[in-house]
Amino acid sequence: MAIPRELVIPLNELTIDATLPSNLQTKPRRNLQKIFVIPLREKSDLFEELPHLWYDAYLKMTPRPTNVCRFTHGTFEYIFDDYGSLEAAGKAAYDRASESRLVAVLGRSNPIKRSRDDYRLRGWVGRTEESFGKEWDKGHFIAHSLGGAVDGIEANVFVQRRDLNRGWSARGKLFREMEKYCAQHPGTFCFNHPLYRDHSARPAFLEFGLLKNTKELWVERFDNR
Repeated sequence: MAIPRELVIPLNELTIDATLPSNLQTKPRRNLQKIFVIPLREKSDLFEELPHLWYDAYLKMTPRPTNVCRFTHGTFEYIFDDYGSLEAAGKAAYDRASESRLVAVLGRSNPIKRSRDDYRLRGWVGRTEESFGKEWDKGHFIAHSLGGAVDGIEANVFVQRRDLNRGWSARGKLFREMEKYCAQHPGTFCFNHPLYRDHSARPAFLEFGLLKNTKELWVERFDNR
């Protein structure tokens, strides 16, 4: 079955694809394999099941040692691989190419009015163009407008394609449209699930999803290469 540009699935018919594209380093997989079929009828089922599926999938795609933890910030739960702590404790050999990184984040949108914490974003890694090039931004897995933050939660920050982050490309406009839906409907269940092609913290793809008021799950995969 070809993946449509907009994947909208009735909640009680949700099929979760917890595997990775076999050709991840070249292009997204065009077929959706029905690996897990779960009769999900409530938001609580998504909160319960998705982290376990993402964790299992992450272990399959990550042959290095992992130190996966879960913590909450605001209305979102972050699943994070704190690889750096293994290096610091001498439980993993230092590897310049391996970085601590997000496994996934999920929660409910909470668009509260507050000042942005861009001062922390500017201090993360260094100047964006000098560190990564003019085609890249420092993006948020969960946007500030949805309740995401940088201050105290650098796990929410990653290197993102500028045309995707700023809504310049067609796919970027769609990404912004999904974020706008979450902002306009406070309490919307949403998630961001990055897929990696190496050991760095820069995702190759992002799977962003939200649960509509109609109990339909809208999921898109965005290319971040």
